[in-house]
Amino acid sequence: MDMNEIMMQAQKMQLELARAQEEIQDLTYTATAGGGMVSAIALGNGTIQSLEINPEAVDPDDIEMLQDLVLAAVNGALRGVSEAGEQRMSSVTGGMSIPGLF
Repeated sequence: MDMNEIMMQAQKMQLELARAQEEIQDLTYTATAGGGMVSAIALGNGTIQSLEINPEAVDPDDIEMLQDLVLAAVNGALRGVSEAGEQRMSSVTGGMSIPGLF
């Protein structure tokens, strides 16, 4: 390979990475806890879009259980969207780890 080919491939990968990063921003992942009593939707930018709590999950005498369900749903949603983003980036980089990308 000559230097021009290497530069062209690098530019192509740069465009693909930018496209993948935009796609990741549009990702959503839903996770539930407590048999669906609590659900959370996370976005590709690492924020929570929504959190739903079934009124039946609210027991004033057991707030700790509700807190645990909320944490489980939120953490599951964030983990899921993160993993989906990593898979998308890996498809562009061919599994190569590039520091600072994601």
